[in-house]
Amino acid sequence: MALVSNSSRPKANINFLQTLGVLGAFIFFLGFALLIPLVVDLIYSEGNYQAFLISAGIAFLAGGLLWYFFQTDQELRMREGFLIVSLTWLSLSLVGALPFVIAGVLPSFTDAVFETMSALTTTGSTILGGETSSGFSNPQIEEIPKSFLLWRSLAHWLGGMGIIVLSLAILPLLGIGGMQLFQAESPGPTADKLTPRVQETAKLLWGVYVAFTFAQFLLLWVHPAMDWFEAINHAFSTMATGGFSTKNASIEAFDSAYIDWVIIIFMFIAGVNFAMHFRLIRGDYKSFFANREIRFYTLVAMLGIFIVSGSLWLLDEYPILDALRYGAFQVLSILTTTGFGTDNYEVWNTVGAFFLFLLFFSGGCAGSTGGGIKMVRWMILIRNTGREIKQIMHPKAILPVRIGDQAISQNIQRTVLSFFILYIFIFALGAFIISLFGYDIMSSIGASIASIGNIGPGWGEFGPTDNFAHLPYLGKWVLILLMMVGRLEIFTVLILFSPAFWRQ
Repeated sequence: MALVSNSSRPKANINFLQTLGVLGAFIFFLGFALLIPLVVDLIYSEGNYQAFLISAGIAFLAGGLLWYFFQTDQELRMREGFLIVSLTWLSLSLVGALPFVIAGVLPSFTDAVFETMSALTTTGSTILGGETSSGFSNPQIEEIPKSFLLWRSLAHWLGGMGIIVLSLAILPLLGIGGMQLFQAESPGPTADKLTPRVQETAKLLWGVYVAFTFAQFLLLWVHPAMDWFEAINHAFSTMATGGFSTKNASIEAFDSAYIDWVIIIFMFIAGVNFAMHFRLIRGDYKSFFANREIRFYTLVAMLGIFIVSGSLWLLDEYPILDALRYGAFQVLSILTTTGFGTDNYEVWNTVGAFFLFLLFFSGGCAGSTGGGIKMVRWMILIRNTGREIKQIMHPKAILPVRIGDQAISQNIQRTVLSFFILYIFIFALGAFIISLFGYDIMSSIGASIASIGNIGPGWGEFGPTDNFAHLPYLGKWVLILLMMVGRLEIFTVLILFSPAFWRQ
């Protein structure tokens, strides 16, 4: 039997023209988003409207031409779906960075892309308020025009639920093959379609998302410390689990227990699967409260609040109410990968700080706007470990891995284990690369996990009171890639580097 040589293997029949056409549709949509900060610029007479107008024009022109010339009626396949999603997040970050450079707010295009990718991936790491490796001094957050502050938070909000999911909800032209994009952008171990049509599912999820955002906006706006502009920015950032604030000191600048607790509640909400929120709103209380992942997520949150707040009270001698307030806020901020701050956790006692460090490797529920490893993956890993221990004691027994009454298939178990191994490997690789620039071990670890986990603040020189401006440009591009890999949950991006992806 003749063997087929590697050189003669058929190549994948990837429809690149279709990929460019759909990519153009998303870039075109970004043009509309860029017009929203333009309105804020006109309201406050800041004089930067031309930067957003030019950027929107570029998005309309480039996206429109790509869609016009390369649109197709062919159904999207999963292969094109992965390629489109990865290229979309990269392209939107490049185009979304244009206003910063055109207006001269940021002198470096790399810094502008870093800030935009951090926004769209809901990471929340910033280069504002620091000096770059080239000697440029980036402006403080309070010095940034309000239109650009809104653009950062709006990009958070769009990226939180997913620009692609939003597009599926409002653009019927992407109805065909939409599930391929939906799955590629949300490749977690559980899929929760509320309706048979992905377009209707996207609309329902976005309806819940908008409702919660509006509710938090109103609750923040009633407090005298926040005007409408600050309230809408922080509502966008909270529900997206992003973490960008209008203040350099983050939420600490408002010095309000009321604001802290409102944000704590909505951070917890944002860390829950939005499909389960929809079922709760529809009155399906049984499904919501019986959900094992939500129970586990709540347990981890309560345990974290108990340990961290207790350590602040007993070891750092905080008043008990302040210990509960600051402990609960920081635990939910890191657990949900939001990244807001009300206190400098790096100066806490070892017990509280160490437990908070462990939460950097957690994440919210699957189907939430949070990043990280996700609760359901940890549940499967823990159950699988328990099964292996029992299997050693009872080698002939058939012991399936279960979450509640549901048996987890071997395929899902392998996928979760592969994800976990890849996650730790890429995190370690990122930390190693950052250390090559001369940073200490905690700073390197902090920068890497903050990026791939989409958390925002890290440790050491990238801690909650610092920024990423001083990182060399090559290091910033490494973190930009880590943010995207983390937001798309690794496989969507890494599959593009597999030779099998490009073969038939």
